[in-house]
Amino acid sequence: MPVPIPRQRVVPAVESGQAGPQHTAPQQPTDLTLLVIENDPADAFAVPDLLESAGGPRVRVRTARNLTEAGRLLTDDVHCILLDLALPGCGTCAECREDSENGDGSGDGGSPLGALRDVLRMAPHHAVLALTPPDRAEHAAEAVRAGAQDFLFRDELDGRLLSRAIRYAVERKRADTASYKLAESRLHAQENARLERGLLPTPLLDGSDLKFASRYRPGRSRALLGGDFYDTVRTPDGTVHAMIGDVCGHGPDEAALGVELRIAWRALTFAGLCGDELLSTLQRVLEHERESEEIFATLCTVDIAPDGRRAGLCLAGHPAPLIARRGQLAQLMPYADGGPALGLLPRARWPRQQVELGGAWSLLMYTDGLIEGRIAGADGTGSPGRLGQDGMVAMVNRLLSEGLRGEELLEAAVTRVRELNGGELTDDVAVLLLDREASSREAGSRDGNRDGGRDGGGGKTKDRGRPSRPSAQRPPL
Repeated sequence: MPVPIPRQRVVPAVESGQAGPQHTAPQQPTDLTLLVIENDPADAFAVPDLLESAGGPRVRVRTARNLTEAGRLLTDDVHCILLDLALPGCGTCAECREDSENGDGSGDGGSPLGALRDVLRMAPHHAVLALTPPDRAEHAAEAVRAGAQDFLFRDELDGRLLSRAIRYAVERKRADTASYKLAESRLHAQENARLERGLLPTPLLDGSDLKFASRYRPGRSRALLGGDFYDTVRTPDGTVHAMIGDVCGHGPDEAALGVELRIAWRALTFAGLCGDELLSTLQRVLEHERESEEIFATLCTVDIAPDGRRAGLCLAGHPAPLIARRGQLAQLMPYADGGPALGLLPRARWPRQQVELGGAWSLLMYTDGLIEGRIAGADGTGSPGRLGQDGMVAMVNRLLSEGLRGEELLEAAVTRVRELNGGELTDDVAVLLLDREASSREAGSRDGNRDGGRDGGGGKTKDRGRPSRPSAQRPPL
């Protein structure tokens, strides 16, 4: 049997020019296209007349007598589908078979919602109106529960009701789609947040007397993880190893590479690698995992001796850490002949330099996001420019003079840089702080050296015959 030729009719409320089958006026943003699926030609052809009599914005009507023809007419410009529930469905889906077996079918033995389920699968993004006789009200309610936007009774149908129902169904479908997308976006955001939190490092410093603090702010909007990375661990010999790095770029691929480098660093550190050997191995990891040869990463590693008074320092294209010792201004840790960033030179070397830390100190490690913000008057002259390392040192010394330490110091430093920048920083920012207070033995030794005039027996000074008072201990840095 030949398939009927599809019919389409334009129903304008107000004709503003010649319009006909060969000369149709361009569709306006308020125009809607209705696809009528009705196996009774008389009812299908009555819909355009009803809409025309209702007035209002123009509605284009297409008619189909079966689902096969409807599939041919269902294009992206269709906004709403008016479906006769009496239309037989495919009869092959599980829902149709189940309804038939339960004796819940229509007069021809098929499911009363079979055609609706077929249409919903065929047009998941289109609004659907169900058309049913008044004596099948239970089928109309089931149609709405199954996914139709609304239902209409055939005998109560008029132009004004139909026009209003079409526009209501279209707007409700748009609202439902927007609500679904919003809920899906929120779910994905929550999943990403849990994943990123799991990828952030947890310092392993059990048994160490060092205090740890960190601040992390990715440059990407609404992200928890950026291309910056850091970690701190204590190996069984008592050495504390700290690392901070920065992968060039700010996207999720760079963030993933940063996580891979951090995990590799931790594993290699526990395996006993240090200095040039460790960085050479990390470079091989980067070369294997990066997406292009233009990707590189800067890195700063510090290994602090078990007594806390000495450290080894390696720089791979990364800015030097900041150290503040007791009773002294903070300054950049001296370092000469640092190696290049990882991934730039295939056979590069990264010399390890020994640094004396002293008894009580604070070590600040950071990424360049902290020093590259654009500010006005960083040097006190009022001229705009980068904060730079000198500006950062001066800023940290001001914060130290205000008595800020630990977490408060890092939070104030990041907040101050953001204020100087005049808004959010575009680059990732990671800051790591390690603090060491002098032990009681070191403090007693220092006090004894300060009272060097004591004699060995009576505890009295040589120049005066009265007991000496113990020297008051300075507060920790």
